[in-house]
Amino acid sequence: MIKTGGENVASIEVERTLLGHDSVQDAAVVGLPHPYWGEAVTAFVIVKPNESVNEEEIISYCKESLAGFKVPKKIVFMEDFPRTGTGKIQKHLLRKEHTELYTKQESI
Repeated sequence: MIKTGGENVASIEVERTLLGHDSVQDAAVVGLPHPYWGEAVTAFVIVKPNESVNEEEIISYCKESLAGFKVPKKIVFMEDFPRTGTGKIQKHLLRKEHTELYTKQESI
């Protein structure tokens, strides 16, 4: 559960929305520390081969079916995710690697 601006967001709901986009192959959503929101909903996305999509397109797509506070503040494009031996995405490693994403820039 991600706690952003006093609201709770289930990462699985945002991931399901992202996976509905025609260009998205895989997605993982985590909460990262944010100076204003406490945690910011952040999406890590793998784009399907031979597809092209940008951050604005994906955010706009999410806005069509998610409440505003559930829409990712940022999309991070990845080639692959850290995974366990059984293939589960290791979200704690994504959090650890990108924990300063919002403190390095002034993005609200």
